[in-house]
Amino acid sequence: MSFEKFEVRVSTIKVLPLENIDTDQIIPARFLKTTTREGFGDNLFYDWRYNSDGSKNESFVINSVDNGAKFLVAGRNFGCGSSREHAAWALYDYGFRAVISSFFADIFRNNALNNGLLPVQVSDEFLSKIFSEADSDINAQIEINLKERSVKILSTGEYELFPIDDYKQSCLINGYDDIDFLCALKNKVEDFENRR
Repeated sequence: MSFEKFEVRVSTIKVLPLENIDTDQIIPARFLKTTTREGFGDNLFYDWRYNSDGSKNESFVINSVDNGAKFLVAGRNFGCGSSREHAAWALYDYGFRAVISSFFADIFRNNALNNGLLPVQVSDEFLSKIFSEADSDINAQIEINLKERSVKILSTGEYELFPIDDYKQSCLINGYDDIDFLCALKNKVEDFENRR
């Protein structure tokens, strides 16, 4: 399955300044009964987004802030808990293309990268700067430059570099999953075989 290419993106942000957001909070287990990726965005953060009667919780940031954000900014240790890939599916299906935090659970990070979602790990200090910027401006914008591996607060020009595996960086820039990457090498494989 191909994903949107990610090179340089500028977006507003939605902020969840909570630590230890686990995969059951991202997508509750009762919604894991399907094997296709579509529709998970509707249930993203379900128990926080909706009241017990099914009405929207208007105080929750996903519902209360309508700024077209493609980036989610969350507290430390995002995606901890169970290894469900559905958490990355839900975030991507909702429309997020990157999550910024000061620490990601390893399994979540890998699931995100395998599903077109960029986990941007920054220092606690830089994360605090982003939170402060969002507090002062609901439409604060962040630039993520995947080629340079940098994340920047546009209003101040402050930026930080983030780590990413070379292979996964290449896949995200090209919009590839692992199968797309192999298919893109088909001609090289055939040339190699023909030269043997």
